[in-house]
Amino acid sequence: MAEFYRKKKKICQMCAGKDVDYKDVETIKKYISNEKGKILPRRITGACAKHQRHIANEIKKARFMALIPFAK
Repeated sequence: MAEFYRKKKKICQMCAGKDVDYKDVETIKKYISNEKGKILPRRITGACAKHQRHIANEIKKARFMALIPFAK
């Protein structure tokens, strides 16, 4: 018999108190794919809709300021 299990829901890190800033490159790299430098979707990052938009804006700021590359 196949056993079924429920996947644990990811908690939004920013709702828990952690903040993302465009100057903090190491934190921003967690929200970008390694292959092409794309912004990871909500279902992978576990961020809520409000904070996913904030993360996307911070990534775009960091790219514009040349802190992270647009593509690998």
